[in-house]
Amino acid sequence: MITIIVGTNRKGSNSKKIALIYHQLLTEVGVESKVLSLDEHLVYEKNDAFTSMEATFLKPAERFIFIVPEYNGSYPGILKLMIDNSDVYNVWSSKKALLTGVSTGRAGNLRGLEHFTGALLHLKMNVHYNRLPLSVVHTMLDENGALTHEPTLNTIKAQINEFLAY
Repeated sequence: MITIIVGTNRKGSNSKKIALIYHQLLTEVGVESKVLSLDEHLVYEKNDAFTSMEATFLKPAERFIFIVPEYNGSYPGILKLMIDNSDVYNVWSSKKALLTGVSTGRAGNLRGLEHFTGALLHLKMNVHYNRLPLSVVHTMLDENGALTHEPTLNTIKAQINEFLAY
């Protein structure tokens, strides 16, 4: 099972829209996935709700897809906090990760993907080499959150296929 993590707790984020596209594409190829959206779960402290979320989304996952928005040249603190509150050794160690950066700017959160890669490697995760930066993402989505930019959609499909073979 793959857990797709929306790396922000902002409501209505482009990151969540992109995560749902990944979920749809995985479903189309018969791969089970769940979307963990940090705007739907409180991850500020390790309590019963957090432990339940961890048991549902994190521990059973064999692989993770992180959709990581750019926050001040890096990745969101809420994503770091969720990881810090998790059972690090039983959730992340030796599992595989795929990273996609999201920004309305021109670099697709390249710097944040580098920062986040370092953190995941510290957790002993296997990070896939094809980290996809999605720049000016807001121009590629229609009002319903559908990805209308065909070349980007094809790039995401290729990235997913590589990850599934990894």
